[in-house]
Amino acid sequence: MRRADRLFDIIQALRGAKGPMTAADLAERLEVTPRTIYRDIATLQARQVPIEGAAGLGYMLRQGYDLPPLMFTAEEIEAILVGALLTRRTGDPGLKAAADSVLSKVTAILPSALQGQMTSPSFFVSEHGATEPAIADLALIRRAIRNRNKLQIDYLDREGEPTTRRIWPIAVAYFVEVTLVCAWCELRQDYRHFRADRIQSLKVSEETFSTDGGRLLKEWPEWFRVTKG
Repeated sequence: MRRADRLFDIIQALRGAKGPMTAADLAERLEVTPRTIYRDIATLQARQVPIEGAAGLGYMLRQGYDLPPLMFTAEEIEAILVGALLTRRTGDPGLKAAADSVLSKVTAILPSALQGQMTSPSFFVSEHGATEPAIADLALIRRAIRNRNKLQIDYLDREGEPTTRRIWPIAVAYFVEVTLVCAWCELRQDYRHFRADRIQSLKVSEETFSTDGGRLLKEWPEWFRVTKG
């Protein structure tokens, strides 16, 4: 276990304890030696964590103390980093910018012992994936989904034939090589998927649609499963 993770776990253990915990108790729980716990307690106290007690008597966390709003284990940091890097493969510049912003915020609050995980990760995430649509603004589409605005699109079907559709956008599906806009199509009166790279024009309508109490969102995954199966 990394030392930064162990320090976090010591605080968590003391917070949940009903009474003082000895170094032996903590050592058994974290599978280290009592000597290691003594050193860790001293480190935490030096960092102004209000741990009270002494060797042989046990330790308690002063009531009311809490961790900073963002405190992560090493595993959680790697999960955040992998997830953020994977957004590069969506071809969605808005999501990539948001992911970069998240990484900047997380890096800013990490203890120095964990900074290296963000700047020199021990893994690689390929950037190969869907290309950014030439015309369709994915951020605009995601906003329309949140606000339930209908969309008017000019679209090229798989044969390259132009068509105009009025759709109710439900979700964006990011696949490795293509991004789909999942929607209810007024023309077909059924669910349809539209490749973002085939959208020739896009207009957000002020007219909104109802998800019928969530029915559209419940039915669409089943329709998708059947059509892909």
